[in-house]
Amino acid sequence: MDPKIAAFFAAGMAALGMGIAAAGTGLGVGLLSSKAMEGMARQPEASGNIRTSMILAIAFVEAIALYMLVVCLLFVIKL
Repeated sequence: MDPKIAAFFAAGMAALGMGIAAAGTGLGVGLLSSKAMEGMARQPEASGNIRTSMILAIAFVEAIALYMLVVCLLFVIKL
């Protein structure tokens, strides 16, 4: 296979992978936020604990997207 074709293919697959990761992250953060708001509405006295847990979970979800970005950049740079 021609190296230029392989590089374009790797870049395309990396872009597709990052797009899927971004969509999954957005979906995850949206669901997480909606359920946290629901929990805060049901039990206002627990809103501090729910909010803290929500922020921590959102940070973990965003970290997954950043890991995927690093992997995609490594694929593009290597080829």
